[in-house]
Amino acid sequence: MTRVARAPADFRQACDEARSAGRTVGLVPTMGALHAGHLSLVDEAKARADFIALTIFVNPLQFGEGEDLGRYPRTFETDLESCRERGVDLVFAPEPDAMYPDGFQTQVSLSEVTKPLEGEHRPTHFDGVTTVVTKLFNLTGPSIAVFGRKDYQQWKILSRLARDLDIPVDVVGCPIVREPDGLALSSRNRYLSAEERARALGIVRGLRAAYDAWERGEREPESLRNAAVELVDASFDRVDYVAAVDAESLQPSGAAAGRLLIAVAAHLGSTRLIDNVVLGEDPRP
Repeated sequence: MTRVARAPADFRQACDEARSAGRTVGLVPTMGALHAGHLSLVDEAKARADFIALTIFVNPLQFGEGEDLGRYPRTFETDLESCRERGVDLVFAPEPDAMYPDGFQTQVSLSEVTKPLEGEHRPTHFDGVTTVVTKLFNLTGPSIAVFGRKDYQQWKILSRLARDLDIPVDVVGCPIVREPDGLALSSRNRYLSAEERARALGIVRGLRAAYDAWERGEREPESLRNAAVELVDASFDRVDYVAAVDAESLQPSGAAAGRLLIAVAAHLGSTRLIDNVVLGEDPRP
């Protein structure tokens, strides 16, 4: 049976009880509007822990001015049914004022790893992510926490957060789940019109072009980036970035000897999509 907690104290108590009973707790933080990508995170958590706590919280702190906080899809009843079918033990679905009561004034920030890529275009975003996830780590006390690698930079940031603050949790990054035509699953895909959905494949074609160049032996980051740029630029209304960076540091590097991240963020109308591939590690998108 899947239990639902709305209050942080109730959520903490349920997780404490699970640990007291000798169960290992796995945390799956989400903003809801669950799809097969989220459910793959549940499956990974179940393979590593025996009490699964999934959170559904559209976190206002990670949305900037003019972003889609108000229209972000909220489908709690459908999400809860998916959790029941997947064997989630506990769903935490608080209201914003429960997480950030009157007088809340604490912010958790990281420095270097938050600056490139998303940080250049959404400067307050990661402070909101790290603040809410720190709260969730404190409430849950998980052995593992599972995140999707579509938000690759977020995964790296949260891994660093746990290391720097000595939080005893294994921060696991799971592979991107894609549609049959390659488009990465995203709750925001539902915003796309049919015409925009077709154009969105430009992001996949760009990543594939970089991947294929890597497979042919290209190792110069700028050449690999350029392989993606033209195809992405041709399909999207506005491109925030197409980047080729070291997959660990997220910083530019010389000729790639190991893993290279190709990361893209681009807009179709009012919808912003992100995607990535780690060359030298990931399969072809």
